[in-house]
Amino acid sequence: MHKRATARAQPVVLYLRGNSFLSAPQPAEDAPAAVAMAEAGAIVVEADYGGPSGNVFPRTLECGFGALRYLVAKRRRFAATRSPVLLAGDEAGGNLAACLALKARDYMPNELAGQVLLSPMIDPQMATASFEKADGIGMRTRWSEGWSHYLASACSYQHPYAAPCFCSRMAGAAPALVVTSDDDPLRDETLGYAARLESAGVPVTRRILPADSGWTGLYHGRDGAWRAGFSADFAQFLDGLRT
Repeated sequence: MHKRATARAQPVVLYLRGNSFLSAPQPAEDAPAAVAMAEAGAIVVEADYGGPSGNVFPRTLECGFGALRYLVAKRRRFAATRSPVLLAGDEAGGNLAACLALKARDYMPNELAGQVLLSPMIDPQMATASFEKADGIGMRTRWSEGWSHYLASACSYQHPYAAPCFCSRMAGAAPALVVTSDDDPLRDETLGYAARLESAGVPVTRRILPADSGWTGLYHGRDGAWRAGFSADFAQFLDGLRT
């Protein structure tokens, strides 16, 4: 848990770290994006969704939803009874955050204050123009294997809680902060999902970082020049939720 003392009703963020829906050793260092949100004044709680669920749909979704429901019910243990609760995730964790935001809309109406999607894995077809850059950062095979593993037991990869790009009902989802970069292979599917949220009336804040920001290092757990700017963007997003 990443905590910084600020106002009593500071926001609480359930953070879902990306790992392409593949197993990996528990990282020794905090996720840079989680640290950035804590620096902006949030309490950030990271959920280990992959270990208990095996990174397989729908168990992963159920694990994440259980963590979200617990955090909403017990937020006073972390902050205050009236603290807003947000979801955040990068890459595979961004997919899960987007799907949990849709499920929260359906089963926990008005409980989720916002969603922060950091280059989420949205489209299992991996056919966008920007995805051609995946080879350049060594992620094409990993993402392909990750999608195959995650959806191996799914009756259909077009389930909206598995691949949110196929969701036909976006209205009513929590406001979103969506971040990508010019050199990001997941840029087009990330921005496509942001556009669909906007067209459904969901408030969306987009940030497209420059190619020299080091954003794609996020997929390898690396920090970068992007962190300070993202922390400021997140703080501004929080301010917008309060108005």
